[in-house]
Amino acid sequence: MKIAASILNCNFLYLAEEIKKAEAAGIDCFHLDVMDGHFVPNLSFGIPILKCLKKIATKPIITHLMVKEPEKMIKNFLPDSEGIIFHLEATKKVRHCINLVHKEKKCCGIALNPKTSYKKVLPYLEEIEDILVMSVHPGFGGQKFLPEVIPKIKKLKAIIQKVNRPLIISVDGGVNYENTPLLRAVGVDMIIVGTFLFSSSDYKKTIAGLKCLI
Repeated sequence: MKIAASILNCNFLYLAEEIKKAEAAGIDCFHLDVMDGHFVPNLSFGIPILKCLKKIATKPIITHLMVKEPEKMIKNFLPDSEGIIFHLEATKKVRHCINLVHKEKKCCGIALNPKTSYKKVLPYLEEIEDILVMSVHPGFGGQKFLPEVIPKIKKLKAIIQKVNRPLIISVDGGVNYENTPLLRAVGVDMIIVGTFLFSSSDYKKTIAGLKCLI
């Protein structure tokens, strides 16, 4: 299991320092939550922050578009991202979005909100590299993990094990020491930590603690 750091709740007054500390702690990649105030009830950041992150980070950057009609924004974020994740619920042009990402030879993922059935993503399993299961309702950091997503993950894992291509399951929202063993047990490949990491006093100790559980 790998660990991604979501910078949504890091201290932006010291962005460069925060990024370097997260990398030194042993994270595998960065997760950039882009929110538009329409698909989710919050605004976060866009291209300028991504470009700053790209200059600082040595780890891969995955951009998570929590935006309405992501097909209108994908091209803007592709140059500085190793992968793009968009929400199934946010577009009627799912395959168009996938094709936009793959055209630039980048990895593509589909995110599912907590109440969205796992069945909705099944038609696209042969076309994507990542399924991101949201374990909170998207829009704000610091929310409590929703354990009801565990059965969804179990069902997805059983199905994708039969898919003859690399395909991972990621989980985002309220991940901590308590639920990481549950996620490991159901076969999650990547956990995304935000508030849990950046609100801690010792990033190395926090990541080391998670690694002991995975």
